Amino acid sequence: MLGRFFLLFATLLILHAAFSTYEHLSHLKSLGKPEGSLPYDIVLEAIIALALGILGASLNASSLKETTWSSQMKTRSIDEMDARLGFANYVNRGRNIFS
Repeated sequence: MLGRFFLLFATLLILHAAFSTYEHLSHLKSLGKPEGSLPYDIVLEAIIALALGILGASLNASSLKETTWSSQMKTRSIDEMDARLGFANYVNRGRNIFS
């Protein structure tokens, strides 16, 4: 639940930073100064939104699964693991199909 809240808040912060950037650039354009850096509060807001988005995505993600051999063998039998399907012979069926 906390992860979703962080994601929602980060999205709102990014949208607000984008709108503030648009307003700042349109204000500079109306003054006849097309070049200029963004104010630090907008940059800081975007960086905070990025950090909150990463934190929210990390908290919202499901837990990692164990991928060791012993954890795989807990869910499978030895017959599934040692079936050796590479030794299966399909040549006999192939002859019957084309005759």
